[in-house]
Amino acid sequence: MCLIVWNWQPGSDTPLLLLSNRDELYERPCTPLQWWDGGAGEAGKGSILAGRDVQGGGTWLGMGRSGRLAALTNFRQAQAQRTNAPSRGELVSAFLNSSQDAPTFLQQLAPQVDAYNPFNLLVCDGRQLMGLESRGARIVALPPGLGGVSNAGFNTPWPKLMRLQDGLCAALAPSAAQPSDLQALLTLLHDPTLAPDEALPHTGMPLELERALSAIFVATPRYGTRACSVVQLQRHRATFVEQTIEPGSLYIRHTHMSGFGLDLCGQK
Repeated sequence: MCLIVWNWQPGSDTPLLLLSNRDELYERPCTPLQWWDGGAGEAGKGSILAGRDVQGGGTWLGMGRSGRLAALTNFRQAQAQRTNAPSRGELVSAFLNSSQDAPTFLQQLAPQVDAYNPFNLLVCDGRQLMGLESRGARIVALPPGLGGVSNAGFNTPWPKLMRLQDGLCAALAPSAAQPSDLQALLTLLHDPTLAPDEALPHTGMPLELERALSAIFVATPRYGTRACSVVQLQRHRATFVEQTIEPGSLYIRHTHMSGFGLDLCGQK
């Protein structure tokens, strides 16, 4: 997962509206959005609703039936990733399987972050939206309103993040169409516009690659956007829409949508 923006409005009819793109190597296998413990037509039996990284066993974005949500982005750096580090995607499923509130979970995880390759973890326990940056083991309480994270710290104003955040803000304007049209919000995630060179971040990557990665929708010969997702968390219901993308193109293989009532008694 390389780009996430959200509108966090605790106490409202729609506490959380989240848009995200997952970028990954095309060769890395994954399964699409589904209930992990239940097949089609058995949503009530599932504990986690998410796609799955077949290689690592975890996920990049998922929800639980009580309204718990977690998502992950990698931190971009020029240094090679450690191949012997545990999968960061397991942190998402660990939170979704936990009954701990967001602060407690992150406080217990923070001392262990050096075991992993660098990451940002976003978690919501239904009441609080929080983040953990593994660099420095920094825990962030995220305030109401618009926010986002890409492959730097939370709310670092990279061009792709600000462009997507501006699009979400426009969609939420009183004069715009209702943001409940989640399929329409997915189109914001298809934007291939590159940032001008003077606005690019300096992460140690070659300039040509830095340009390609500056788009909301990334498409390079070997790496790019694999899934586009929109999550709407309401008071008593959640809806999760995911588009699975044909590698290297804007061709949408499948669109998966799951709506479910929240088991609020499961919140701790």
